[in-house]
Amino acid sequence: MSVQATTSPVREVLRRWRAPYALRLGMLGALRRGAGDPAQRVVDGAVWRTSLTPQGPATQRLWQTGEREVESRAWGPGAEWLTAQLPDLLGARDDLAGFDPSLHPLVAELWRRYGPLRFPATGRVLEVLVPAILEQRVTGMEAKRAWQILVRAHGEPAPGPAPVGMRVPPAADRWRRIPSWEWHRAGVERARSDTVLRAAAVANRLEECAGMPGPQARARLQLVRGIGVWTAAETAQRAFGDADAVSYGDFHVPADVVYALTGETDGTDERLAEVLAPWPGHGARVTGLVMRAGISRPKRGPRYAPLDFRYR
Repeated sequence: MSVQATTSPVREVLRRWRAPYALRLGMLGALRRGAGDPAQRVVDGAVWRTSLTPQGPATQRLWQTGEREVESRAWGPGAEWLTAQLPDLLGARDDLAGFDPSLHPLVAELWRRYGPLRFPATGRVLEVLVPAILEQRVTGMEAKRAWQILVRAHGEPAPGPAPVGMRVPPAADRWRRIPSWEWHRAGVERARSDTVLRAAAVANRLEECAGMPGPQARARLQLVRGIGVWTAAETAQRAFGDADAVSYGDFHVPADVVYALTGETDGTDERLAEVLAPWPGHGARVTGLVMRAGISRPKRGPRYAPLDFRYR
């Protein structure tokens, strides 16, 4: 593994944590925006990630040492904060109470195969919200490319012995200073870039959402013009560990989940809500299981073609 050179020694903060449940570092894949994500990498089985914490930038290396044990090493001004956040990052904030997979045979089978499905809680809103905004109305490939271009260009180098090329996601004021032509170069049209700028302008208020109940937090996110139910849900699942934040409005989720659980091929958001009603508080957990299994309704019609806004 190649690591970035550092100009001076950076203190390492070490923590070994034993969870009261089986751990799967693979759950952090939900935070990774493609194989080239400069803010999260997997190297030789270890998860490397960066974050801009309230105390400053930090790099973290996570290594699973047992079924329920993980070792965290962190560097940078925000290392202490990131280390203290470790249990929430690995699903401790996600409460499985009341979830009964046996209510549907498919859910029971998927739970046996993929469970326990827990949601990470990063505790940092903007660095999860921005990539969710970039995913609006485009393919995943386009959104990941835009995130990677922008973070590489405007994020700061990761502190400590991080893999070469890793960057810390930009701070709110840095997002606001990105010139229009750089958004254009990243393939982001004005509607999405303006939404990022509006969110960055009230970033402090949005970061407060991490300490709110799920519905209240999602409601505050949606006060920003351009952030709807889908974007708020995608953010809440990752920043707050909100297992009830269903991604209504998604291009695939309603149709695929309704098909998986009922066999119906014309699923809507309204029908999805009805199908998820037996699992109050766990709607995103059920949809997550179905999506992880790759179940989808029969495809009809032309496939969506990626758009390139750079030449418009």
